Amino acid sequence: MFYICSSKTNTTRMPSISNKAVAMPASPIRKLVPFADAAKKKGTKIYHLNIGQPDIETPASFLNAVRNSDMKIVEYSHSAGNESYRKKLCGYYKEYNITVDPSDIIITCGGSEAIEIAMLTCFNPGDEIIIPEPFYANYNGFSRAADVVVKPIRSFIDSGFALPPIAEFEKAITPKTKGIMICNPGNPTGYLYTKAELEALKEVVKKHDLFLLSDEVYREFCYDGKEYVSVMHLSGIENNVILLDSISKRYSACGARIGAMISRNKEIMNAALKFAQARLSPPSYGQIGAEAALETPRSYFDGVKKEYVSRRDFVIESLNKMPGVFCPKPSGAFYCIAKLPIDNADKFCQWLLEEFSHDQKTVMLAPATGFYSTPGAGINEVRIAYVLNLEDLKNAMVCLEKALQVYPGKTN
Repeated sequence: MFYICSSKTNTTRMPSISNKAVAMPASPIRKLVPFADAAKKKGTKIYHLNIGQPDIETPASFLNAVRNSDMKIVEYSHSAGNESYRKKLCGYYKEYNITVDPSDIIITCGGSEAIEIAMLTCFNPGDEIIIPEPFYANYNGFSRAADVVVKPIRSFIDSGFALPPIAEFEKAITPKTKGIMICNPGNPTGYLYTKAELEALKEVVKKHDLFLLSDEVYREFCYDGKEYVSVMHLSGIENNVILLDSISKRYSACGARIGAMISRNKEIMNAALKFAQARLSPPSYGQIGAEAALETPRSYFDGVKKEYVSRRDFVIESLNKMPGVFCPKPSGAFYCIAKLPIDNADKFCQWLLEEFSHDQKTVMLAPATGFYSTPGAGINEVRIAYVLNLEDLKNAMVCLEKALQVYPGKTN
């Protein structure tokens, strides 16, 4: 059999991708990875301060439970998660004066899925959610996927990223407003909301009958004797509140992908379970490890907190000694946002990887523009995750200071 080949180019047409896919924002935390990979191939050592991946060891109780599991078949779990784990989680939350029962909890594939399911459960396409910015970048992505409109309210570096005035929330509310979302302690700012701030927010939620979603995955990391206050502690809005959680940072178990969505509102949880059923079940081994990790002694967290305080204090002091740099001292989590004397954070962070090195070393940061929804905001700010040991942080700060001295786009 003979085949005749045409000299004309065979052009294959493809259907166009969705508008959602086009609009989906790239992660400011991960979008520079190709430049980091290229730098590593050239022999440059990179200090990764761009991502909240702790170098703290995962508790042995978690790892040993996974290693010693006698499962013969890795089966689906209940769509809400293993009941034994949810029961033990109730005891964990009780230690923080949060009273829930197992039916108030759905175990999710990381905190990310908890956020996604909460948005799909509570909001219709076109509904609006108010979020103080800067905020965790993936809130933008999850809201886009759910067709929810983010209405940002600016918090500012000069006030340490405190909760914006309640009057700003009132001004942002429209007939389409359905909820408010916060992160406490905050990613990317490290700000820890006070009880007075949350009580003021409660009054807005009550007045306008809004949902209040709160991402509280960093509750173990509150510093300087400051108090962690949960939205679950707020009386009078029990049916409005949804708590979002994750073990990723608590136990330095980011890859386990175990989170939780929690609410005392039975209608919310019954509806959310249908989304959980659609994705079948959360990871089996992750749940086994997470359940065992609930036995982690308090001494583990005391040691981890002490380590993060040392890292925070060193980084903040080092940054504020650099000419033209300002960084407020965070009270929680393990992030800070610094204002740098630069023209453009995205350009600067890419330049650090493509064109700069000091003794064959450089530092990887996250441009803060990706943590804002307002165009142009955060243009001269970066997020720094102080998740490396002190020796590496010292080298990273040297690299950053040297880079700021020679960056072509330096400003006064």
